[in-house]
Amino acid sequence: MNKQQILISSAIASIVALGLSTGVHAEDKADKEKCYGVAKAGKNDCAAPNGAHSCAGQSKADNDGSEWKYVAKGTCAKLGGATAPKK
Repeated sequence: MNKQQILISSAIASIVALGLSTGVHAEDKADKEKCYGVAKAGKNDCAAPNGAHSCAGQSKADNDGSEWKYVAKGTCAKLGGATAPKK
């Protein structure tokens, strides 16, 4: 393989990896809502609003009221969560 082929292959692999790692894609968000207090440790979907961390998968405790996951619209309360962060 020449350098150009390697660069192209690397770029494509990076794009695919980014698309697969985001968890919820833009088109899926229409049917989802953020649900606070239901994420298990290390399974949150994004940054904590209180500034504790800035990335998915970094929650430290189960069901922390400041951590959230995307869930199907209308199911958050049934799961014991809230659609706003708990103070």
